[in-house]
Amino acid sequence: MTARAANDLDPFWMPFTANRSFKAHPRLLASARDMHYFTPDGRPILDGTAGLWCVNAGHARKPIVEAIQHQAEVLDYAPTFQLGHPLVFELAARLGMFFPADINHVFFAGSGSEGVDSALKIALACQRARGFENRTRLIGRQKGYHGVGFGGISVGGLENNRRGFPTLPGVDHLSHTLNLEEAAFSRGQPAWGAHLADELEVLIAEHGAETIAAVIVEPLSGSAGVIVPPVGYLERLREITARHGILLIFDEVITGFGRVGGATASETLGVIPDLLVCAKGLTNGAVPMGAVGVRGEIYDAVVNQAAAPGIEFFHGYTYSGHPLAAAAGLATLDVYENEGLFQRATEMAPYWEEAVHSLRGLPHVIDIRNLGMVAAIELAPRPDAPGARAMEVFHTAFDEGILIRVTGDVIALSPPLIISRAQIDEIIDHLSQIIRRTT
Repeated sequence: MTARAANDLDPFWMPFTANRSFKAHPRLLASARDMHYFTPDGRPILDGTAGLWCVNAGHARKPIVEAIQHQAEVLDYAPTFQLGHPLVFELAARLGMFFPADINHVFFAGSGSEGVDSALKIALACQRARGFENRTRLIGRQKGYHGVGFGGISVGGLENNRRGFPTLPGVDHLSHTLNLEEAAFSRGQPAWGAHLADELEVLIAEHGAETIAAVIVEPLSGSAGVIVPPVGYLERLREITARHGILLIFDEVITGFGRVGGATASETLGVIPDLLVCAKGLTNGAVPMGAVGVRGEIYDAVVNQAAAPGIEFFHGYTYSGHPLAAAAGLATLDVYENEGLFQRATEMAPYWEEAVHSLRGLPHVIDIRNLGMVAAIELAPRPDAPGARAMEVFHTAFDEGILIRVTGDVIALSPPLIISRAQIDEIIDHLSQIIRRTT
């Protein structure tokens, strides 16, 4: 066996990372508390991204930490194939109270990617159970991100994620709704773009509604650079899908649990899907977990109306409803409720909006977008190096004590919901200075 130093960076093949570049100039996080990360030498980094869109209640929150510690001592693992443990049933019931309308059954997974693939399978199983064997076509959206499973990359619309991998047949994509000519610097939902939902009618006319199982969209597209839904767009998708018997899936892996104000974007925006995928903020990022919220009538079609005895849905994961994740989820929901974090996000959103839009007019800033406690500052790309300008801002911000996220030339911000006005000012003031210095 070849000996390696304990701090050797080479063995870890990092995800969604320029590995050679990072390992030549690593930026490491060693600990975290509330609104800050800390580097190995103890330097604080103000978290402007809630980790990776997930630490909505802030870092290392004591009730969540203690719940995980206690659960590890009591029941570290239990299978949920033909067995169960009390916490997973309790968490499913609690989530049914957080989810809107009659989305009151929950299928657990280990991540958002697994949740999306589960939702797609549930949609297909439901259509089959209802007698619609030919409803197998799935429709996603350009620039959509639905994780990295083969189902997720198929309905997703980020080309780099799809390139080089086979995708599912029978998948179409609607246009994305980002248009800088018509809707740049919109505050909240842009007025332009609802008509793009009518592209679904075109696909229905082309393929026949009887062939389409489901449409999946993010209410707000996060990984594509914070694309906010136009006024009336999601409502139009809901009306078209309902009229044609097509299931509507909302990927709320990012927007769930206070990110845009309410428990879900569905609640905040007043559009209720048939299936709702969540992860990230479900456990405050402390233990990996994903979930699919399902309308009661879909569960009944697949499970309660099954003709044959035995397993009704041949799908699941070793870690579906893991005890530590369930404990983390329950403790996280308690923190959200006890501290009123969703209401706090709603009350803080106007201040957040004013702060981020104060960056308008800075060099290279070509758009600013926001909804709830999410924002994007889009920079003009360098002619010879798309993405390089925003990456320079990312590196400089980290080195100067601020964590942001960039995708292409878009700076994305999504801080923990416990952020103060002073910390908002600190992030925006620092970004302003960095953008002014960036060539």
